[in-house]
Amino acid sequence: MKRSLAVVVAAAALLVSACGSAEDLSGSNQQAASGEVVVGSADFTENKILAEIYAGALKNAGAKVTVKSGIGARELVVKALQDKSLGVVPEYTGNLLNYFDKTNATTTSEDVYTALKSKTPSGLEVLAKSAAEDKDVLVVSKATADAGVKSVADLASKPDFVLGAAGEWAQRWEAKIGEVYGVKFKEIKTTDAGGPVTVDALKGGTVQVANLYTTSSDIKANDFVELEDPKNLYPAQNVVPLFRSDALDDKGKAALDKVSSALTTEKLADLVKRVDVDKETIANVAAAFLSAEKI
Repeated sequence: MKRSLAVVVAAAALLVSACGSAEDLSGSNQQAASGEVVVGSADFTENKILAEIYAGALKNAGAKVTVKSGIGARELVVKALQDKSLGVVPEYTGNLLNYFDKTNATTTSEDVYTALKSKTPSGLEVLAKSAAEDKDVLVVSKATADAGVKSVADLASKPDFVLGAAGEWAQRWEAKIGEVYGVKFKEIKTTDAGGPVTVDALKGGTVQVANLYTTSSDIKANDFVELEDPKNLYPAQNVVPLFRSDALDDKGKAALDKVSSALTTEKLADLVKRVDVDKETIANVAAAFLSAEKI
């Protein structure tokens, strides 16, 4: 979710940003009218960074590009693609598959991506997925990991452990973690969605396990340890471009494929840190990434 300065300033000027809402998008048909590729994003830092990176890559490939940033919920974004208000958005394979097919239970990276390609509605497509993922992850303190808790499976022998997670975690995952790993927590303490309340609870010892996200800068900053998930409790969430079939030419598709090939979870986490923690601008961070990766 972030990026840098000097060589960056010129490249940053290539990225044109505009905030969008449901009202702004409805019926605008900006892309259809102007021939520009309109890149959209959801309303959180990481997705905004990805949208700026996509926009810069497309611009460098010769496209006319604008950005509508911070649109909001997935249903608004998909609707905007379908009504031609948007051309392309950064998405996440597991959540997007669940949106298109709520009955699909696949979890591995390749299976989720294959299913997503088959379930994406006519008129929309996904390009190659990136190795970068922003997915749920259970983490523990380094001391807990050093004591032998390395995997979600190891939690089965820790019935006194308390989990800190968002309120909906129990409804979605409590039964499944029991079925898959035989894990039963002493308590599931409602904190927040991977934010400061959850982090402080783990640091302070009021919980022994916390649900965060793989691109969270708090994991590295606090020396937390991600628990291995060999049975894929959490579905894959690879970053993937979702686009309208008539929005991109071959050069545009190739440019976004280069972006996906260059992205990793570690790089994405660093980008987010640079915006949220170091307070760099999204435009500078995106431009620096493109420059560093020669895209």
